[in-house]
Amino acid sequence: MNVLSVASEIYPLIKTGGLADVAGALPLALKEHGVRTRTLLPGYPAVLAAVKHATRCHAFDDLLGHPASILQVEHHGLDLLILDVPSLFDRPGGPYVGPDGRDHPDNWRRFAALSRAGAEIALGVLDGWRPDLVHLHDWQTGLLPAYLRYASRPAPPSLMTIHNIAFQGQYGVDIFPHLGLPPDAYAIDGVEYYGGVGYLKAGLQAATAISTVSPTYAEEILTPEFGMGLEGVLAARAGDLHGIVNGIDARVWNPEHDPLIAATYGPSKLKRRRENKHAVAERFGLKHDDGPLFCVVSRLTWQKGMDLLADVTDEIVAQGGRLAVLGSGDAGLENAFHAAAARHPGRVSIHTGYDEPLSHLMQAGSDAIIIPSRFEPCGLTQLYGLRYGCIPVVARTGGLNDTVIDASPAALAARAATGVSFSPATTHALQRAVNRTFRLYREPKTWAEIQKQGMKTDVSWDKSAGLYAQLYKNMTMKGR
Repeated sequence: MNVLSVASEIYPLIKTGGLADVAGALPLALKEHGVRTRTLLPGYPAVLAAVKHATRCHAFDDLLGHPASILQVEHHGLDLLILDVPSLFDRPGGPYVGPDGRDHPDNWRRFAALSRAGAEIALGVLDGWRPDLVHLHDWQTGLLPAYLRYASRPAPPSLMTIHNIAFQGQYGVDIFPHLGLPPDAYAIDGVEYYGGVGYLKAGLQAATAISTVSPTYAEEILTPEFGMGLEGVLAARAGDLHGIVNGIDARVWNPEHDPLIAATYGPSKLKRRRENKHAVAERFGLKHDDGPLFCVVSRLTWQKGMDLLADVTDEIVAQGGRLAVLGSGDAGLENAFHAAAARHPGRVSIHTGYDEPLSHLMQAGSDAIIIPSRFEPCGLTQLYGLRYGCIPVVARTGGLNDTVIDASPAALAARAATGVSFSPATTHALQRAVNRTFRLYREPKTWAEIQKQGMKTDVSWDKSAGLYAQLYKNMTMKGR
């Protein structure tokens, strides 16, 4: 089976979050199931600088008002198609924001162009290759199913994956005449959304099927609490909605062979984690002692529950713990952690920004990783934690609920526990979870058992890739 995947970012070329990890790892895992994936992504400067020997395989004279080319190249085992439109993508800043931290004002056009190019590829514009199915990721590709729906040529089926329904790509009605869609596309069952244009909503309406990144999140987004205004659209398509939990690239995230950590180790050599714990303390300027070292690798936002963690930081220190924070986000939350670090020098430290190698070391050396998200479609950091024996302390929501087994008395007795979970996502509930974590840490044999059980958990893409391959098969068979 040939699949066209379309994504706005992909690891290892360009990454702002978990979407990039999924877009980069899933195609590799699908190879084992007879699925050949070609991934279309924008030609950001970082992407074009990283790929070598890319060749042009198609040119558009007018792609929503801009000349454009499709480049093809293989990179790190990935078969890539790169949309090269210098006027849209050759600019400083990140994939979505400029150097000033503000959204690029023409993001609506940039990602409409990505969707339009993907639709043309899906319809066979590349000589000698046409996909059997199109797999789309998040709002940046949401118009692609709409372009296929209103095309005059037969189109392959499409799967729209929601990585985070909070990000929807909503724009004013004034952009509609520039999208190249027929007038009847601007309708309640098309791209219209509360008087404007909704990119994700368009994809949910027009895609053949919908998936999201964990079974629990698939249920949550059908409710007003988590559906972010799209629960009605999703409820109407509940029969086409599938929850498939994410995996991680077990070759990149492997403590037995990870070149980015101070000392490699496995379940039978957990004592070697001490070298990594020492290295984390050194990197963050933390004191060395026998208390637990907690870490955070996250966007510092309300969604991630970082305000809850800021509220319990003093108590973590009071009980003899230390906290290392890696992330950036809301200025107020960044300031809260900087203030905690100032109150507790050597006990709390924050590195603002994101550092992929440092995140590996933190998972390898920290005792526990705290993830108090108010909602979490899947989450990957808890999967890294399981893999590295860094015990996840998580809110019981979305993919966190699907991947972490709470250290309840029953789970401990059955030797099934892999972490600590809590609900609801409140300061008080997080405080209780932290207190439980301290108690578990003071029982070394129990703590080691939880670590080993987590490290035995299969967090790779193997099972989930098989579920995607079966879904692809069902979708293509239904269309025949």
